[in-house]
Amino acid sequence: MKTKPENDTDLRMKINRETARLPWAELERHFAQGSVVFVSAELDLIDVAVRISHDDKDSITRWMQDGKIAKASDAQAQAWAAADASLWTSVVSPFVLVQPDKSALH
Repeated sequence: MKTKPENDTDLRMKINRETARLPWAELERHFAQGSVVFVSAELDLIDVAVRISHDDKDSITRWMQDGKIAKASDAQAQAWAAADASLWTSVVSPFVLVQPDKSALH
């Protein structure tokens, strides 16, 4: 029986340990490959990564419909490059999930 995403503490801890802030300049090549996914600051980056790992289609579809996760846009990439932004980053192959620093929004 598969563990529910919300109960998968081992994966949650692993993803948390591997999450880091990276400068946009280091992420641009992944953006060029189409693998960067924007995660809204309203969501918990670790939770999103766990649910993608578990292929939780219901949550992912709902977030996409609400505009809370999406492939990073050209406009976002340009803004991050212009601001020399650092983003919270989590890799869930083949995707690189990115989220702006929540403190930068206040």
